[in-house]
Formats: sequence, C-alpha cells, structure tokens
Amino acid sequence: MNFLEIIEKNEDLQIKTLQELVSIKSVKEKPVFTRDGRMYPFGEGVQRAFEYMLGKAGEMGFTTENVDNYGGHIDFGYGEETVGIIGHLDVVPEGENWSFDPYGGAVSEGYIYGRGTTDDKGPVVAALFAMKALKDAGFEPSRKIRLILGLDEETDWDGISHYFSRVKRPDFGFTPDADFPAINGEKGLTNFSIVRKFEKSQNKGLELSRLSGGTAVNMVPEKARAVVRADDRDRYAAIRTRAENFRTERGFRIHVKGVGKSLEITAEGKAAHGAVPEEGLNAVSVLMEFLSGLNFANDDINSFIDFYNKYLGFRVNGEGLGIDFCDEPSGRLTMNVGVMEYDKEAVTLKLNVRYPVTFSVDQIYDRVIPVIDRYGMGLVKEKHKKPVYMEKDSPMITALMESYRKFTGDTESQPLVIGGGTYAKSSDNIVGFGALFPGDEDLMHQRDERLSLDRFMLATKIYAEAIYRLGQPEFKL
Repeated sequence: MNFLEIIEKNEDLQIKTLQELVSIKSVKEKPVFTRDGRMYPFGEGVQRAFEYMLGKAGEMGFTTENVDNYGGHIDFGYGEETVGIIGHLDVVPEGENWSFDPYGGAVSEGYIYGRGTTDDKGPVVAALFAMKALKDAGFEPSRKIRLILGLDEETDWDGISHYFSRVKRPDFGFTPDADFPAINGEKGLTNFSIVRKFEKSQNKGLELSRLSGGTAVNMVPEKARAVVRADDRDRYAAIRTRAENFRTERGFRIHVKGVGKSLEITAEGKAAHGAVPEEGLNAVSVLMEFLSGLNFANDDINSFIDFYNKYLGFRVNGEGLGIDFCDEPSGRLTMNVGVMEYDKEAVTLKLNVRYPVTFSVDQIYDRVIPVIDRYGMGLVKEKHKKPVYMEKDSPMITALMESYRKFTGDTESQPLVIGGGTYAKSSDNIVGFGALFPGDEDLMHQRDERLSLDRFMLATKIYAEAIYRLGQPEFKL
C-alpha cells in the first residue's frame, strides 16, 4: 500500500485526532506547579495539548522527547542530518460570537470548526499523519524527520528558545503555519510598546477612569472600552448625542450606556491577524477617534488622544510615524496597534510591526523615537525577529513548489513573501509551507476559525510528498 492510500485510509482517525486536540483550550496562561515538583511553563491547557500530541505520536510508533515541558519533538527515521517540521500547539484567545463552540471541533458542511484548526493544530496534525503514512508505507528517509512542537508561538517564543538551547537545530525544513504554494520570505517582525505617563490634574470636568482594547498584539482588536465620569450629568447627554451622530456619519459601531455614576463607551471593530491589519477594523482606533470629540479635564489625556489620532489612527502601514517602508521582494511595512492598557497613571500601546526584508529594525526605531519624544512618551523594545528570505529558485523552494503542484495542478501560483512571523525565524533554512491554500478565506485569529476537510487531507498528501523529497539523499540545499 502506498502512502496516498494510507492517508485516505486514516482520514477518520486524522479528523478525530484534530477534534480531540482542538477540544483542549491551549491559550497560554501563567506557569503551573504540580505537587510532585513539575512545572508547566505555559499553563495547564498548553501542557495538555502537548502531552496529547506526544502520546498520540507514541501510539503511532514514533520516538518522542519532552524537553522540560518547554517543547518537544516526534522523530521518524535516522541520519546525521535532520529535516525539521516546526509547528505550534498554542492558540490565541477565542473571542466571542462563534457559530460553534470554539473548542468543540464541530464538523459542519465539510468544515471542522474550532480555535487552532488552521493555526496551527490542523497543519501539525496533517504533518503527523503524513509522517505516519510514509512510515507505514515502509519509507526509510536518509535523514531524520523531526516534527518539532512549539508551545508559545503566539506570544513570546520562550519555549522554542529553551528547546533549541537543549536540542540541535534542524539542518533545514519547513513550518506548516503559513500559506501554499510556498513562502520564500517573511518580513521582519518587531513588537514594541509606547508608554505615556499622566500627571494628576487639578482641573474639574470629564474624567477618564477606564481605557482598554485588544487581547493580543498580533490581533486586530475587535473591541475597545472607555469609562468616563463627570459631576455635570449634562455632559452625558452630549456624549450620547455625539455617539448617535458618530454612528450615522462614520458608520462605526459605538455604544454608550450608564454604569452607576459613570458612562461606559464601547467600540466594535473587526478582528484580523496582525500580519494583515488591512483586513480588519481596529476597535481601538474607532474608540480613540470618538474620544477626540470629548474634552477631558486632564490635558495629558487630551494630548495622548491627539497623538493617537494624528500618528496612528486607522493607518496600517506606519505612515504617520514615518515608517512606511517598502521593497520589491516583500511590499509595504504593516503596523497593528494590538493592545491598549490604562491604569490611571499611564497608558500603554502595544504595537506589532512587520517590515520589508531589505530593511532593519533600527531604521524603524530611528523614525519612531523622535516622534514620540515630542509627546513625552517612552518606547519599550520587546519581541524582534529578523526577516527570512530565500531565492525563488533555491533547491528548498523548488522542492516544496513541486510537491504542491503535484497534487493541486496549480502552476499559476508563485512563492510568496508574507508578513507573518512564523517559526521559520527560529532556525536557519526553515521556510513557511501551507496550510492555507491560494484563494481560501483566512480565518486565523478570527471567530469561526475553520478548516475544510478536503483541504486538510490535501495538505497531508502535499506534506508527505515534501517530506519524501527532503528525505532523499540527492536533495541538497
């Protein structure tokens, strides 16, 4: 029996495996310490998903390794060189208003629904079953095939960093956490915070007591909220009137309601992945535009709102900050304000920037810092990952493209440079490869995330072919 027949034979088991994995809510949480002295660095949910995958692989006859609960791998075959397939089991928060339980793994009209079905549990399961089909078909690769399981890709990458401090990096390979046909480049990625401290004001008038928006820096915020208070209740009537006019004139969803002696203002946007902020509507930006029509007693707050709308606003390419960089291989820089937090003493904006492959992160900071200095703000540098780039005609991209075309017949689509920040940045000679097909709707990080069952099985065949090619002795970088 060849590996394609085995993939088809295992279809029901493969779908069930993904359903069971999706049912585990693996959003990163605070570390958990067990009674017997073990630590789960990313919380119980992530740990359960990790142990489930290692256990499932063990049942299939693979060798597995758990590296201090920070990450691990599933091995197939032997050899001095290692082909790495690097995926992740953590997911972003589920958000609200799903049509199905985000952790139910429901199957409806040819799709499986749930957080992680496309990012990245579905592709990881597809890679595992591709390995199983090759193993069961008797394939003996000339290199070790290693499925590496990351556990905090959506946040800080502490897990993969710890894992690679203990385990040798693969020689080459791919991450099933992007797009087909193949990704020959990824923009650089940097997260940084802009912080503004507020002095106490002696002025009387409208006060801002709450301000928040977003749940993850790499997601376009779907909701934002402000709570204001005034002794003069006539101010509330004026704010309600402004909300009515704002909805009519701007078409945005803004809501106002009384909460005790205060007034709550909420804004709704549209969630999207931080790599494609233009596909969403930033609720923080909606709220900040609305607040610009209010005059707060604290001038520092007014100054901050002015800064936001003048330099950030609804811009997704960094124009206001002077970082609208662009190059031929990868296109324009993208910028997303993912989180806003306020504690009455200071406000923090968390930004996610993806910059073209021919630029450097220092060029971004050289432009941003002078702008925020004028407003008395500080910048906190956080996560940074350098760009990834391979030539389109390199052996790696060629092998992946041929694997994709063999099963799709798609000769039109070409290798891509994307804004996504995948585990391709965690090790040399790793590129993104699937599992989103050209033209398919991208619901990663959004409500009703779902995976076509047909695409699920097609990706498995493509991955098996790619692993087969990369495992041949004649393949060389």
